[in-house]
Amino acid sequence: MLGLATASLALAGCGSIDLWPFGSAKSPEVSRKPVNATEYLCNNDRRLYVRYLDNGASAWVIFPEREFRLDKVASASGTRYSNGIAMLEKDGDDVSLRDGPTVAFTGCKPAGDAKSVSG
Repeated sequence: MLGLATASLALAGCGSIDLWPFGSAKSPEVSRKPVNATEYLCNNDRRLYVRYLDNGASAWVIFPEREFRLDKVASASGTRYSNGIAMLEKDGDDVSLRDGPTVAFTGCKPAGDAKSVSG
């Protein structure tokens, strides 16, 4: 019995020792926003991230499940980026993304500026 009590006390004292070599198990949650990307909040509570590259010559669209590059193309108004399948249209700070024949994201505003975009 004495041995069991001693072992219990010894193990209880080890509770404050963190043996995990990659930081504490209570590490703060890392932001899910990609580095150097603009977060857009869109209609229907959708979210889109875009990283503009080469002084606006191209845009990198970032989703949790995939990423793709769009290059700037000629546009009569606003700015457009395309890869032949998807098209990102930017008018001021607002953007919309068409991926294939359907419009996937509309009414997108920078996350810091978005008031209420559900709809």
